[in-house]
Amino acid sequence: MKIDIPVWKKYTLSIEEAAEYFRIGRSRLREIASENPDADFILSNGNRIQIKRKKFEEFIDNASVI
Repeated sequence: MKIDIPVWKKYTLSIEEAAEYFRIGRSRLREIASENPDADFILSNGNRIQIKRKKFEEFIDNASVI
């Protein structure tokens, strides 16, 4: 049985989910992750990148350009 959790309630988002949620391209999100490997909004699960939703929201709030 699979439980569907709404994106706005998830703690972490996949690149695809984050791209749709934040309306930022997948390639740009991967660039941001590679440019900020030690950022607190990045969680690596093996070779998969997960975006911590609330932390990334804070990052975007403080950014002037994405």
